[in-house]
Amino acid sequence: MRVRSAILLVGLVAMLPISGAAASPAWEEWQSVSGVFDLGAPRSDGSLLVAGSAALYTLTPAGDLEPFARGAGGYRDDPTAEAYLALSSGQHVASAGCDFARDDAFILRLHAPIGITRVDRTGTQTASFANVSAPGLNGIAFDTTGSFDHRLLATAPVNGKTEVFAIDCTGAVQVVTSSAPVLEGGLAVAPSTFGSFGGALIAPDELSGVIWAIAPDGSSKQVVNSGLPKGGDIGVESVAFVPKGFTKSGDLYYSDRATPGNPHPGTDHVLRISSADLVAAGVQDGDMLGATEGGASMIDVRCGATCQVANVVATPTTAHGEGHLVFTLGQQASPTPKPTRSPIATPVERAATTNVPAWLIAIAAALLAALAAALFAANRRRA
Repeated sequence: MRVRSAILLVGLVAMLPISGAAASPAWEEWQSVSGVFDLGAPRSDGSLLVAGSAALYTLTPAGDLEPFARGAGGYRDDPTAEAYLALSSGQHVASAGCDFARDDAFILRLHAPIGITRVDRTGTQTASFANVSAPGLNGIAFDTTGSFDHRLLATAPVNGKTEVFAIDCTGAVQVVTSSAPVLEGGLAVAPSTFGSFGGALIAPDELSGVIWAIAPDGSSKQVVNSGLPKGGDIGVESVAFVPKGFTKSGDLYYSDRATPGNPHPGTDHVLRISSADLVAAGVQDGDMLGATEGGASMIDVRCGATCQVANVVATPTTAHGEGHLVFTLGQQASPTPKPTRSPIATPVERAATTNVPAWLIAIAAALLAALAAALFAANRRRA
């Protein structure tokens, strides 16, 4: 009897987690911004550039929100449209022999003539930068690695495919490909450390859940199937690469656009997650994060010889994610917690989850307590 009871006790103990499962990181509804749908990477003063409906703002990491480009020569285009933006870090385009000016913003122009509008760093000069021959545009990003010669990249949906344009600092447009897969949203160019996809334009497709890589030669290849919910206004909307130093100190931001009547109605807030929370979930510098439009769920993708996927924000919310994921780095580095990572999936499968339901833990704990009491009583009778 004593041996059988001991075995049962050990079995019940094995059912319980040795320590409580770490809570999944959650988005903070950080700052309210009317009509917010996109963010630009930090300006040289550390502030974010925020796009609302036909309006721009600057937003500091301290939470100070200020209107931007509102006076004469300011920006007022495409109200209610998803006119995504990209912010220049001052890249040099060797083939054109010129530079993109630091902090200039380049914004999709979704009315005729279709193209790119430039807003200078002071917000006082707004003008057409380039026109493209396409029915519309749905993505924009700078090549910060040099694989596309540091040009501005833009995407357009055309007849069930995607056309990719590379635009230099003079406004000259080159077609990279006219046959990329369907894609749209927050795009990014992968760093050289991202396995065989280093230097490629990485783009999500919310309809299929697939994340694609478009190489400088125009060829396309699947990076991973995100494993996230998929469909229009639901699937993966944005990808971004964790910059060097972020895991020491920083924050990640995403737009939550109010969309009345949608199953994910949003709140018109800039969302935020700290680097500490992401590191605790296993995120490392150089990883790719991918977030959905419906609910702002998020995965972490790490590519070397193969690509591995893990859930980061596993529980969807009512958020309506839009545009780019962007990062800020902390002013002072803090010690980096040792990353821990749940078992990861193959490149085309959703990461397995191992959390034990709370009700099962409670039942097992109650049974364990009852068995321990019974064993104690039995031992006392034998004594």
